[in-house]
Amino acid sequence: MRFMAPEPALFDILLPGTREGAALQHRPWNSARLLSRGLASVERFLAQAGFDRAPWLAVAFGGGIAAWFLLPSQGHWLALLAGCGAMALGVVAGLRRDGAYPLLRLALVSLLLVFAAGCASVWLRSTLVGAQPIPASISGTFTARVLSVESQPARDRERVVLAMREPGTARAIRVRVNVPAKIGEGTFDPGALVRVRMRLMPPAPPMLPGAYDFARSAWFQGLAATGTVIAPPEVLAPGTGRPWLREMQDRVTSLVRERLGSETGGIGAALAAGDVGAIAEEDAQAMRDSGLAHLLSISGLHVSAVIGAVYVLALRLLALWPWLTLRVRLPLVAAGAGALAGIGYTLLSGAQVPTVRSCIGALLVLAALALGREALSLRMLAIAAFLVLLLWPEALAGPSFQMSFAAVLAIVALAGAEPIRRFLGPREEGLPMRALRQLGMILLTGIVIELALMPIGLHHFHRAGVYGALANIIAIPLTTLVVMPAVLAGLLLDVIGAGLPAWWVADRSIALLLALAHWFAAQPGAVTAMPAMGGGAFALFVAGGLWLGLWRGRTRWWGLAPALAGAASLALLQPPDVLVSGDGRHVGLTDGGGAPLMLLRQTRSDFALDNLTEIAGGPGETMALDRAPGTRCNPDVCVAVLRRGERDWLVLLTRTRDAVPERALAAACERVDLVISDRWLPRSCRPRWLKLDRRMLQHTGGVTVELEGRQVRTVAEGQGRHGWWRWAADSASASR
Repeated sequence: MRFMAPEPALFDILLPGTREGAALQHRPWNSARLLSRGLASVERFLAQAGFDRAPWLAVAFGGGIAAWFLLPSQGHWLALLAGCGAMALGVVAGLRRDGAYPLLRLALVSLLLVFAAGCASVWLRSTLVGAQPIPASISGTFTARVLSVESQPARDRERVVLAMREPGTARAIRVRVNVPAKIGEGTFDPGALVRVRMRLMPPAPPMLPGAYDFARSAWFQGLAATGTVIAPPEVLAPGTGRPWLREMQDRVTSLVRERLGSETGGIGAALAAGDVGAIAEEDAQAMRDSGLAHLLSISGLHVSAVIGAVYVLALRLLALWPWLTLRVRLPLVAAGAGALAGIGYTLLSGAQVPTVRSCIGALLVLAALALGREALSLRMLAIAAFLVLLLWPEALAGPSFQMSFAAVLAIVALAGAEPIRRFLGPREEGLPMRALRQLGMILLTGIVIELALMPIGLHHFHRAGVYGALANIIAIPLTTLVVMPAVLAGLLLDVIGAGLPAWWVADRSIALLLALAHWFAAQPGAVTAMPAMGGGAFALFVAGGLWLGLWRGRTRWWGLAPALAGAASLALLQPPDVLVSGDGRHVGLTDGGGAPLMLLRQTRSDFALDNLTEIAGGPGETMALDRAPGTRCNPDVCVAVLRRGERDWLVLLTRTRDAVPERALAAACERVDLVISDRWLPRSCRPRWLKLDRRMLQHTGGVTVELEGRQVRTVAEGQGRHGWWRWAADSASASR
């Protein structure tokens, strides 16, 4: 609902030029008058700016969810709920007399209550679905029931979800394990009872501050452990077979891979059935670096393409039947056909949360078309976001939700801007000029979307593609108008054995898409890498983007202030000097000049290496610390010298767990500023500033250190007492 401006009489006593206002100007200033003038100014602003409540209610609901993630404990959550309720009652009581400030009163009350509802919804969701992680890593032979199987041929493995009893307790838990192809691929069948030897561990918390939090994701998926199968399983009872929908998805995936071959089959299977397991890692990386990774997951683009194609096709075909055209409203029938196609495509692709989210948004657009309303509007976007957050509030913290809705918000805001409406307005001109105008609009839309998505990519992945807008100008039409229709045509024509031409077109077009991705990814400066962005800078970008997208007219340009402030903070961002994983084994040092990251231990773990290089924001190259200039090492310890500002910082790092004479260690600690170790160090080891040994890291998790400002960031400081954070408690119990 968009509110109408209140009667001018409500403002007469507060505005100069009226008799009452002139009389008030001669009265002494007091806090009540200042408050009244301030409230009247806000009321006028809401009236003149065309305050539309629906989008801001969705923002308030999401803000409540974000507050739950940021606040540390139940006491804080209860205080937030109580505070919002008390403030809403206070607003009603304070602004109810004489009906003054109707817009402001309604806005404040509704936003406060919806904000509290967002916090309560994610708290309830966490309580209902969260699974407490197992206390420590375990290995053994366990009896389990197979729940689901996901094939990942590109990684030579299957990913299996099992239900079992936690060892030592009667608690039923769900675990997710990787099954290498050489051990037991194809032996797990949904519903089967198996005895299998596995290595299980609690879901991993972030390795470093700002890194991906898999423990939080696993909590909302109901996973208590992850691990690896280390021996072929023994089937105790056969499975019930895969559900018919999953069986159909597997058949479609296998058929697409068979028809297209190994190079392009993975992309085709991803577009047809949402199965990304067969995409080669180098192709996936090229798609990410070129800004085309969104094409690999079933998203709003794919669902909308299917629904739109069926809608237009049904509308055109039904219009050929005059009898039906005169008696039935064809847009409703076409909308029903499009809706069925969208739901079927969503189910076929596995009905994952991002796909369901895209389907909900597309169905809302379809409903608007059927009702004769504007298809893409802020209100429709707000309804879609609210429904998604109501069902999956944890999605707010993930990049998929943020990127998809940020992109659509950018499109809607751009299309609704008055200069753009004038630019695209009808006029008498030739076809070449019209095509040029549309091409320019596509390029502008791509640039705006890239600007909207870049902060999100930098926040979550610490890297963003620079040429994504240009690449998408070719890739999106190619995927939507050529690749997807060719794949779907091939599947349909294969029924009568005539699918070969369609599969040839699909193969060539996918090969062109991959060539495009590799070419853009290989260009100089194609990827912008930055150190981990702080929450404050990201909040500035979010606030600026929402203000730019949700207001209209000149008011929206105020959003540039926080956005530019966020960009300025990024320009001043410096990589941390020291990076330490939560177990103390993985340590990286930077020299501040863009040189390769210096590692205490060379690791074969891609996970650890990727985390260290991404958080450091460097070029991705590494070198051994014992080969770095200014570093001295013996078999037990290394001492590194880091020059920052006007002084040298001495860092002592242990390399082994062999016994070291305590007095020698204490004497060495006294001469350095920082000590890092993956073992418990004696209390006699007292460096000049900071000691990060196993005892300290048990409570902090991963740590990053900026020496010049003496700033220490820890994983623990962003976790609070949420259910998925068990680091300190588990470590304390292990030490006992």
